[in-house]
Amino acid sequence: MNEAPAGKDGISRRKLLIGGGAGVGLFVAWGLWPRRYAPNMRAADGEHLFGPWLKIAEDGKVIVAIPQSESGQGVYTALAQIVAGELGADWRSVAVQPVSASPSFANTLLARAWATAFLPENIGLDLDIGPVANSIDEIARRETFVATGGSSSIRQFEGPCREAGAAARTVLCQAAAARWGIAWEQCRTDRGFVIAGQRRLSFAELVVEASAMEVPSPIPLNPSARNRLSGRDAPRLDLSAKVDGSVNFAGDVRLPDMVFAAVRAGPAGNTRLSSVDEKAALNMRGILQVVKTDNWVAAVASNWWAANNALDAMAPVFRTKGRMADSTEIAESLSNAIAKGPGFRATKIGDVDAAIAPEAGARIFKADYTVGAAVHAPIETRSATADFRDGRLQLWLATQAPHSACLAAAKAIGINVDDVVHYPVMAGGSFDRNFDNDIAAQVAVIVKAVGRPVQLTWSRSEDFVRDHVRTPALGRLSASMNADGDVTGLTIRVAAASSMRELANRMNGENADTARKAASGQYDILALDGTQIPYAIPNISIDHFPVSMPMPTGPWRGLANSYNCFFVEGFIDELAHNAGVEPLPFRMQMLAGQTRLARCLKALATKVDLDGGAAGGGRGIACHSMRGSHIAVIVTARNNESGVRVDRIDAIADCGRLINPDLARQQIEGGIVFGLAQALGTATNFERGLPTARRLRDIDLPKLADMPQINVELVRNDEAPGGVSELGVPAVAPAIANAIFSATGIRMRALPLLSRGL
Repeated sequence: MNEAPAGKDGISRRKLLIGGGAGVGLFVAWGLWPRRYAPNMRAADGEHLFGPWLKIAEDGKVIVAIPQSESGQGVYTALAQIVAGELGADWRSVAVQPVSASPSFANTLLARAWATAFLPENIGLDLDIGPVANSIDEIARRETFVATGGSSSIRQFEGPCREAGAAARTVLCQAAAARWGIAWEQCRTDRGFVIAGQRRLSFAELVVEASAMEVPSPIPLNPSARNRLSGRDAPRLDLSAKVDGSVNFAGDVRLPDMVFAAVRAGPAGNTRLSSVDEKAALNMRGILQVVKTDNWVAAVASNWWAANNALDAMAPVFRTKGRMADSTEIAESLSNAIAKGPGFRATKIGDVDAAIAPEAGARIFKADYTVGAAVHAPIETRSATADFRDGRLQLWLATQAPHSACLAAAKAIGINVDDVVHYPVMAGGSFDRNFDNDIAAQVAVIVKAVGRPVQLTWSRSEDFVRDHVRTPALGRLSASMNADGDVTGLTIRVAAASSMRELANRMNGENADTARKAASGQYDILALDGTQIPYAIPNISIDHFPVSMPMPTGPWRGLANSYNCFFVEGFIDELAHNAGVEPLPFRMQMLAGQTRLARCLKALATKVDLDGGAAGGGRGIACHSMRGSHIAVIVTARNNESGVRVDRIDAIADCGRLINPDLARQQIEGGIVFGLAQALGTATNFERGLPTARRLRDIDLPKLADMPQINVELVRNDEAPGGVSELGVPAVAPAIANAIFSATGIRMRALPLLSRGL
């Protein structure tokens, strides 16, 4: 395959190092580079642009550009709410338009958060402030680092969205003031009107004049981020389209003369297509063509069902060289990684070795916690539609990293990445599954070979086989406790793949196998997300032991928090039991300086009786902080004839200032259900390089009959908005495990919990 043009390799290590170390000369050069980018949202007849985020139609409709992928988290609604609230629009007149990647929408917050994955190990640069941080921001814009992940959408874009609304509000007020012969500062906006005293003009009446006016600098924001829209419940903008079926997913796109494709590849690793019976497929009704590469084979047909059945008829044979994924071998490699090293120390507070030394006279407690490989399993499997004409590729695809998708497609067929046009579509769930852009490369190859529009959809089995799973992980924890029951030392050792380094390599254009091998053995501080405990323990060490996995791994909802919180909160519960102290006061006495998290715990304990539950039942508690938000969870469980059943989950969350409280509640409730699924299912074993889970029924997802009562309360305050979409996930599994211990006296240290006989 030909490579895409040089210079389009994303946030590379070379660029970060140059940007962070070249000093004044580079920043002077950047200063001479144009820093204004034209909006990539087109204005139709009767519409007028007001910067990259917003256009207003002459009938008064307000259309907000959305650069983020909507996969059910409500980003269409939340970002539009911020713009419309600052503008003073009528919510009934607000619409959204997904837009393709642009430097104007670079996610610099996520670029900084994930920059360590792109940098060499232990480089020791400050990524939050100073020249390196500025370098990351600049590179993110120039390399179009548009990404949806890490619960970053509101935290990244609240400011730009407020400025967009304020800029349009200002020129609308200027236009009205010019008509009335008054100062524009005397005007205000409300529900789609500019108002001054008893006078009012609609946006529709002013939009033509306003669009030609200059915005003052600095842009005059409203005094408060809270207004008639932002900070209040508002109906979701995507709800009606989802209900009536008018919303388009990638699999809904229909183009003239379009055909359908299904694809099959072999096990992860150094795998090649060895043989395939093309004639068997071509003799089947509806089959039009077979497309082969070294790694996979696709059937193209008049309908997808025929294409997928043709893959079985072809009976493709794949040959894999080297190591193949096997769950037993993976478990051994995790244990060996910690036993033999090397490990990389991310956190060192005090002197842990002295605290846990025999001569210190403390009691020592140790435990191993494990999690299995977890699949993403969104309702929508990967799907993409493409058309290739005159050297230009049009691509309809739901992706969390659109520029990387375009790069993968361009590289696959040897065209310039600027010749790929991406049309964003909604995703039927993701949970970080849509950082995988292999399908963009596949559909590009197929559409070029076929010469007519193609829609490629992965079967559920193919989606599981190709999944970049949440890494299997082992947490080995040790603690020392003095005679008073105080924890004096804590060591957390985590063996896991360097998944975020793998993702960084894939986002820079490397295929899954090359990306995995390049990350092998490299320290990844992001593998320790969630181990930065809130508890005041005087001596702490936290280490990562990178493990080379034989299959691709990647981010999963909550990233490493999803397993590290299980390790930490389960072990803290064990320590409370050994200290003879109830789990809540044991935690509270160590939450020095963690006011917001402590408030969540205290409020939840007041709401829910922690006496252990009814006969045969128990309650478990866990808490967590991430992305500037905090949550406490209490699970109520009981024994029944089939084992242990979760009856109720109560949670209190502090996410700072909320844009849409109802959206936040939905996301936390959804995260709790996801955490329940993590505790009971979502995992797969591996045999002979392939996952044993091939259907949704294979991963023991909780059914409607299994759903407990879920109660979520939100703390209201004016702190900066924190992340919401992942917050509900991490604390649920440890709270369930702790409830099981309360109910049965059995301590479960493996996810999924059913793997140990629940």
